[in-house]
Amino acid sequence: MGKHRQRKDSSRTGDIAEYYAVTWLWDNGYEVFKNCGCTGQVDLVAIKDNEIFKFDVKSSYLRSDKQYRYRKAQSLTRNQKENGIHLLVFNPDKRKCHIVLTPEMFDGRQCELF
Repeated sequence: MGKHRQRKDSSRTGDIAEYYAVTWLWDNGYEVFKNCGCTGQVDLVAIKDNEIFKFDVKSSYLRSDKQYRYRKAQSLTRNQKENGIHLLVFNPDKRKCHIVLTPEMFDGRQCELF
């Protein structure tokens, strides 16, 4: 018998990324609310110190040069940027999350998210 290869389902990968993002935000003192549907601009809403933050969660991938990246196609849309949504990226190999600070989104408060 050959080795069993687990198929990588992109929706399952996204679900796992969102659950890691929820626990990561909890660990950083946020109350977190998950989008109940599978569509929409926002995956998670987090509240801390009476401020509301909206996140779109994406998984990163390992490139051939050993650098972790997220796909440009997965970056925020113009509407998401206009609506103040932040990109939260999950690294599945290191099981770590981080927020991508984009020039369009930087408002001086963003460095205080964590």
